[in-house]
Amino acid sequence: MLFQAIAREVKRVHYHTTTAALFTVADIKTILVPITVFACATAPLHSPIHLLSGVAWTWFHQLMCNVSNQARSSEEDAVNKPWRPIPTSRITASQALMLRWFLVGLCIAYSAVYGFDVALASFSLFITTFVYDELGFAGHYIGKNFCNIGGYVSLEIGATKLVGAVRDFDQTSIMACVLSGALIFTTIQAQDFADVEGDKLLGRVTIPIWAPELSRVGTLLLMCAWSLFLPWYWEIGAPATLAFLALGTFVGLRYYLLRNTEADKRSYVLYNVWLVFAHIMPLKQRLWASM
Repeated sequence: MLFQAIAREVKRVHYHTTTAALFTVADIKTILVPITVFACATAPLHSPIHLLSGVAWTWFHQLMCNVSNQARSSEEDAVNKPWRPIPTSRITASQALMLRWFLVGLCIAYSAVYGFDVALASFSLFITTFVYDELGFAGHYIGKNFCNIGGYVSLEIGATKLVGAVRDFDQTSIMACVLSGALIFTTIQAQDFADVEGDKLLGRVTIPIWAPELSRVGTLLLMCAWSLFLPWYWEIGAPATLAFLALGTFVGLRYYLLRNTEADKRSYVLYNVWLVFAHIMPLKQRLWASM
């Protein structure tokens, strides 16, 4: 009987951890990895323990955002991502909403352990998520982009404070966050090209829906512009600049030339690779300062 009880408990824990993983897995490459890289380069990374703290904090907050978003987008997910927990009936939408509010309290309390500044970043992310989901800012490209800035920058601030040796932000940290926010605001429409059908189903007006041709031209031009500006600002050198420019141009051209859902999904993966390299650049200033 004891072994059966243990087996049932293990099965139950496995089921719920798998559900949590399914909520977050699609955004590991778009949130967890870029945010962690940004924090490690900007802080910079102090120790493996600090890294684990930063990764855990970021993942729990990503889970909070993912549950909130997916609890209200099950129709879209049934079209675009039918393997997620709600479309597969691992959890109901009402249960997801209850979980969402539990995670809000958990994340803020978890952050408060590290101090008021980290708790403030957590609360800021909650407000951004609330505005995005509950107030309907997700339905229009302007509100969506501003929420994306708030979400990414809140995560970047919290993670950077946890992975570094000191909590106070210097000029490099501040400018890294400012430039990251501007980069996200002007290029994050890259995530929407592959989701056009699902967004139309929900009545959302994303940039690719509002301006199909202009959005692809703009993405190409903006990625090329950022691929020139960021290496210049962070002074990473000619070889690295050329490599980053080549990657940004390649990804931008993919968005412009390859216009089907599968191609857009692959382009978005490459966009996130480009984003990771963009987030590494502040490390150059840290290394230069330590010499």
